[in-house]
Amino acid sequence: MTNPVYTTENECQDCYKCVRHCPVKAIRIVNGKASVIPEACVACGECVKVCPAHAKKIRSDLARLKELLASGEPLYASVAPSFAGYFKGATIGQLAAALKRIGFAEVSETAHGAESVSAHVARLLDATDSPLVISSACPAAVDMVRKYLPGYAKFISPLPSPVRAHCRLIKEKFGSKAKVVFFGPCAAKKNESDAHPDELALAIIFPALEQLFEEKGIVFGEEAELALGPAEEGRFYSVEGGMNDTLRDGRTDVRYVSVSGLEDFRRMLEDFDPEEFAQHPEKYTRKIFVEVLACPGGCVNGPAMPRGASGLATLFATDAMAPIQPSTQRCFAHCGVSRYEPDVVAQDEPAEEAIAAALARVGKYAKSDEVNCGACGYDTCREFAKALIAGKAEEAMCHTYLKKSFQRTSNALIKYIPAGVVIVDGTGAIIECNGIFAEMAGAQAEYEALGNLDGLTIDAFMPEFNELFSGAIEHGSEIVKFRQPWKERLVTISVFPISRGECAGAVIQDVTKNEGRREEIAAKARDVIRKNVYTVQQVARLFGEHIAETEIMLNEIAGSYESHTVGKRLREGDSEDYLNG
Repeated sequence: MTNPVYTTENECQDCYKCVRHCPVKAIRIVNGKASVIPEACVACGECVKVCPAHAKKIRSDLARLKELLASGEPLYASVAPSFAGYFKGATIGQLAAALKRIGFAEVSETAHGAESVSAHVARLLDATDSPLVISSACPAAVDMVRKYLPGYAKFISPLPSPVRAHCRLIKEKFGSKAKVVFFGPCAAKKNESDAHPDELALAIIFPALEQLFEEKGIVFGEEAELALGPAEEGRFYSVEGGMNDTLRDGRTDVRYVSVSGLEDFRRMLEDFDPEEFAQHPEKYTRKIFVEVLACPGGCVNGPAMPRGASGLATLFATDAMAPIQPSTQRCFAHCGVSRYEPDVVAQDEPAEEAIAAALARVGKYAKSDEVNCGACGYDTCREFAKALIAGKAEEAMCHTYLKKSFQRTSNALIKYIPAGVVIVDGTGAIIECNGIFAEMAGAQAEYEALGNLDGLTIDAFMPEFNELFSGAIEHGSEIVKFRQPWKERLVTISVFPISRGECAGAVIQDVTKNEGRREEIAAKARDVIRKNVYTVQQVARLFGEHIAETEIMLNEIAGSYESHTVGKRLREGDSEDYLNG
């Protein structure tokens, strides 16, 4: 069985956005492709929401649902209250009718389980002496504590999540063999169904349910009755603070705090020693109950929800179906005890020598080299180095390292190109050039002293070609000029845009020698022709033959040869210069 969250590798675009947003860094990069580390993942689904290529997926389980529906066994649906943000405009009764049409025996609201959990939390707060109680409603948040903040595991309320509490209510009414399928926006619920299949047979995300409705040709219309009747205040659990609303009944010995988003939750806890409570109990006379949800804003912003589902329209729609009242006085049979033991993800702390060696792999040899830009996905260069050591990251993820590598490669190419190369910005200032250009421009001394001509303007060396650079930068097109006079040379210059509106480059080929050689050959040919004409004239005079006709003919031959030389130069020389340029 695959992890609830996985990567489709051929769609991954090596952007590392999932690494930057994963609150527990449960991502491994191999050959530029990101994969989820199952044992480290808490299935919050944040990577699914932020992946621009949609390479991160939530396991569908639709095939397993179809098998259950085809089995003929009665199935019971537990529908999360966040349906109001996904199936906008649909009522829970319409959703129940649609589910029954595809084969469910009964449909009920997960909010019933939420109300049961709140009722038992109120009793727990009466009975406990702990100054801190963390809600167990969100399985991703619970796993975050167990795996990464194990010192706080003992403060998680020993109660099941709302969906598991709801499963127990359904089994209480319809028998212990009843198979319950949850429908909602959550990936972490799949971990619950994998761990407790006797309670929760399957957890299906809303998009998969929508797909099934489309396959069956089902549209919302008629309404159906709900098993266990309609839920009430528990429907607001899908919104941040919704659980706390069901607990407030005027008591003054408990402070109710809401936090959503695992990053914020972690920041709340990690700088405090949980042993402080036992060491100084006199300092903590009032209890704090923390309602924590992995998704910022609550379940209405879950990983399987569409963009905009957590907006004000959904808030008002959810509010309209959820009366403001506490669950504290509700009478439910006990929903059972759930213990949340630490399940620590091994994180070996590497030695300083190993960290230094890893930093050196990405060109960071001093503290000043550690820019901590976060582009790799890790908050600091040291954290990135640890990920390199653990095999979770690659050198190419480091933005500054990659930039310097490209610069070194670029500089080497420019340096060894057998032609003058210069790059200028939009103001005409030189960004980069090679030694051949400096020599051609008469600035070899400055180049050798500084190693570059950065900051000087191209106008100081090539004022006659200013319009070529400005034209390439402005219009984004390449401009080639053949055999142009420049500083007592003939050059072929090719100016090309690098970034339109920002910078352009030029390759300058000295064709003076080639041009001189051609002129030399043509001059020698003309000299030979003149000598031949003179000889023929002498012979013709001696023999009294047609001197005028011979002279005309030989002059034509000389002219044709010179034209042939020039034409050949145009045909061969121009293309040669262009290629050399």
